[in-house]
Amino acid sequence: MSNVLRFLGGLGLLALASLTALPAPTHALWGMSVAATEWGYWLAIPAILPLIPMRDASRLGRLGAVFSVGAIALFLVPVLRAQHMNGDLPAIFNARFGEDRRERTRYAEDSRPAPLVLPDLLKPLPLPPVRFEERTFRNREGLQLTLDIYRPGYEHPPLPGVIVVHGGDWQSGGNAEFVALNAYLAGRDYVVAAINYRFAAKWPFPDGRDDVLAAIAYLKVYGAQFGLDPTRLVLVGRSAGAQLALLAAYTANEPAIKGAISLYGPSDMRLEYERPGSGGAIDTRHALESYLGGPPAKADDTYFAASPINFVTPSSPATLLIHGEHDGVVSIDQSAQLDAKLQEAGVKHLFIRLPWATHGCDKSFGGPCGQVATYAVERFLDAVTIDSTPKRPAMKVPRKALRGPKTMAAR
Repeated sequence: MSNVLRFLGGLGLLALASLTALPAPTHALWGMSVAATEWGYWLAIPAILPLIPMRDASRLGRLGAVFSVGAIALFLVPVLRAQHMNGDLPAIFNARFGEDRRERTRYAEDSRPAPLVLPDLLKPLPLPPVRFEERTFRNREGLQLTLDIYRPGYEHPPLPGVIVVHGGDWQSGGNAEFVALNAYLAGRDYVVAAINYRFAAKWPFPDGRDDVLAAIAYLKVYGAQFGLDPTRLVLVGRSAGAQLALLAAYTANEPAIKGAISLYGPSDMRLEYERPGSGGAIDTRHALESYLGGPPAKADDTYFAASPINFVTPSSPATLLIHGEHDGVVSIDQSAQLDAKLQEAGVKHLFIRLPWATHGCDKSFGGPCGQVATYAVERFLDAVTIDSTPKRPAMKVPRKALRGPKTMAAR
């Protein structure tokens, strides 16, 4: 019996570990692929059990042990590939965006030192105290649209704003997703606004995009109330939210938008309909038809208007693209096509391909994808939000006058 369990355990672990190398074919397996790729280094621990020597090990038991060896190797591949980026990614950022980084009020020394920090795989990343509040920025047809504000827990001058747009195939989700990154950035001298927007099919395109634009307008008017600098804004979106963030950034004609960040988002809606992700984790065509009012044959103009790639110009804001090569929901070709368009237009940008990662890979904030994404987002923000306003000479103030109130605790 023990040999059978050893065989079945090794086989099951190897099957799960294979999702680190293959796109997930179903929605259920998509969730398992995120677990395998981003928490696989933990799963490698139980994979050791079938390797424990047994006096009466049969051929079946030994085969289970072989399967476990293969599972352990596959579970560790994402960590090894992410660590390999430590040698290249910092230099690439310096080449694309320069070595200058925005000066911060506090926690400058706590910036991510590398794309992957091995000890951070095993312990939660420390998050400094932040302030939080909810605001209503729009009321449409009786629906109150809100945004959550995360900002430093200490007194600060006006800081750059990061507008976060959640995913959910334009039909679901909420601004409470991935709060760890919001808090992390707020603790490092950014004011983060995580917004909600209206969903299809009740509110199809362009309602969601208009809600993002309304949030930008709200923050430009009222942002000073919570210490936001309305002249330095960056949009960040995941999946469907990335499409909205990119589209708003490229079409708003707003000088305050200094950058746009897309995490595994679509940029060419017609191409997404014609060549949906291979994994089948969601019904892409149904989602697009609900969002855009039908198939391309019926709503061609809408597909064009909703595609960020069609609005790239030499004056488009700097852009960061992060996408996993095993994404079975939104093909990495979407980011590759936008990368080529941005390069053709001469827009400052960077496309980071994650060879092990799937859709939603940054759900694990401390995992391989989560760490690389956090490093890249922070490095990009620091580069594009540098305050170019000439600074006045500092006034000499008596040392005693510099003693201010204690830092306010997080709420």
